[in-house]
Amino acid sequence: MSKKPKATWYSTWFDSPYYHILYQHHDHSEAESFIDKLTQDLHLPLHSSVADVACGRGRHALYLSKKGYNVTGLDLSPNNISFAKAKESEDLHFLVHDMRLEFANNQFDLVLNLFTSFGYFENEQDNYDAIIAMATACKQDGKIVIDFMNTSKVVKNLVAVDTKVAQHIHFDIAKSIDADFIVKKISFTGHGNAYQFEERVRIIYQDDFKKYFKHAKLKLEKIYGSYDLKPYSEQTSDRMIFILSKS
Repeated sequence: MSKKPKATWYSTWFDSPYYHILYQHHDHSEAESFIDKLTQDLHLPLHSSVADVACGRGRHALYLSKKGYNVTGLDLSPNNISFAKAKESEDLHFLVHDMRLEFANNQFDLVLNLFTSFGYFENEQDNYDAIIAMATACKQDGKIVIDFMNTSKVVKNLVAVDTKVAQHIHFDIAKSIDADFIVKKISFTGHGNAYQFEERVRIIYQDDFKKYFKHAKLKLEKIYGSYDLKPYSEQTSDRMIFILSKS
C-alpha cells in the first residue's frame, strides 16, 4: 500500500458519502454498454489482465470481472476501496493507491482510466507522472484507454449556476474557470450540517494529452467522442476517449 498523501480536495470529496449521493445518477447500463463496445473494439481476449486506475467503487471493474477478465481496481479513496472489497473474488481485487505512483511493471494487457478521473493535480508534472505510471504497468503491445471530458465543449458551454436534488439533499453548484482549471463549488446541508466541497479539474485539451503520451512513449491510435465509440468531434462530442498502445 502506498504512503498516505496529504489531504486534498479530491482525497476528501471522493472519500465522502455525499459524493456518491450527488452522482448516484451515473448510468450503469451505459457504463456496461461502453465496456462491451470497448472490449470488442480492442479485441481483448477473455482472461486478459486489466487495471482500472481511479476505479471509484468499482462499477467498471466489477463488470469487467463478470465478463471474464482478471481485474485490479486502484483508487485513492480508502472508503471507496473498502466498499469495493466486499465484491472481491479470485479474479477481482482492489487496493488503495495514488495514480501518480508506479503500481506494476509490464503486468497488464489493458489499463483503464475512465470518467474524467484525471487532471486533478495542481502540479502539471503529476499528470505526466500518472501517465508514465499507467504506461509502466502496461505490457508491451498492451493498450491504455483514457476517458476524459471534451474540454473544448465543456469550456464553451459552462453553466455557471445549477441545483441538483438527490436523496432530498439540495446541492447548489457553482462553476467557474480559475486559471487552468474548471472549478465546481458544491454547497449543501446534510444531516443538519452545512458542507462545501470543491472540484478542480485541469483544462486539458487534445494537444496537451498528446504531449503526455509522447513523453510516456505511447502511440495514440484512435480518439472516440462518446461511449458509443462514435468519432471524435471537438465541437460536438461529449468525451475524448483516447486509445493508446505501448509498443
